[in-house]
Amino acid sequence: MAVFVATDVESAVQRLDDRPDSVVLAGGTDLMVEVNDGRLRPSPDADVVAVNRVAELRSWRHDSAAATVTIGAAVTYSEMLDEPLATLAPALAEAARTVGSPQIRNAGTLGGNLGTCSPAGDGLPVLAALDASVEIASVAGRRSVAVLDLMKGPKRTTLEPGDLIVSFTLPVVDGWQGYAKVGVRNAMVIAIASTCLVLDRQRQRVGLALGSVGPTVLRVPAAETKFAAALDWRTMTAERDAVQAFGDGAAQTAAPIDDHRSSAEYRRHAIGVLTRRLAARGLDTAGRAA
Repeated sequence: MAVFVATDVESAVQRLDDRPDSVVLAGGTDLMVEVNDGRLRPSPDADVVAVNRVAELRSWRHDSAAATVTIGAAVTYSEMLDEPLATLAPALAEAARTVGSPQIRNAGTLGGNLGTCSPAGDGLPVLAALDASVEIASVAGRRSVAVLDLMKGPKRTTLEPGDLIVSFTLPVVDGWQGYAKVGVRNAMVIAIASTCLVLDRQRQRVGLALGSVGPTVLRVPAAETKFAAALDWRTMTAERDAVQAFGDGAAQTAAPIDDHRSSAEYRRHAIGVLTRRLAARGLDTAGRAA
């Protein structure tokens, strides 16, 4: 196969438009597994479009006036652990820390995580809980889409042929955010269930996203609204019953399946436990800072 090494977004999307069956390669941590296992055989007429030398995709920027951070699609998980990005997006740093081995974190990217769109993708609940937007480029121009609108199902997105994920924009939250997951071991594990919780004190908003318990990442709007109403945002405290109900609501929203890694019953239970633990940790941390 031919490998086209893009040096800017425009050349990458032009190549994707010229050869619609081409595949995008950033870190290759998902793509090469599919190729080596024989599950993906790109067309002989297609190219591999390598984008990890595109400076725009490999960088990030903080807009202090807008209170946002924009992260290039080819920024690696290891880079998300570095300061000051880790402080600007702490839940993303927590999720990045759980991804694979150091070698995988040095190569894997957030754009690849969304492009693969596995329900177990560690970065996806964080993006969903933060209401992140995604910038997508094609030969027709650029557009911004809510990350939840791109996730269609297991390993399926609403991206069109010729589309390229450029960057993610997420708010810098005044409050607390955290990520947690359960797996069959303590490291280098695919999530059996995962959660990201955002307590946005300025907007008095709760964001909760669930991974590995549905066909794609799930939000729990009813439980979020109820928990936000039960919070004392001034002191960042809530009654124990409210935390319990929050976890119960998350578990009820989960739509897990039985598979070789876990039972649906365990996944549902784990979501409730993870949600309550994150809520308790978040309130304790934010309350001490209030």
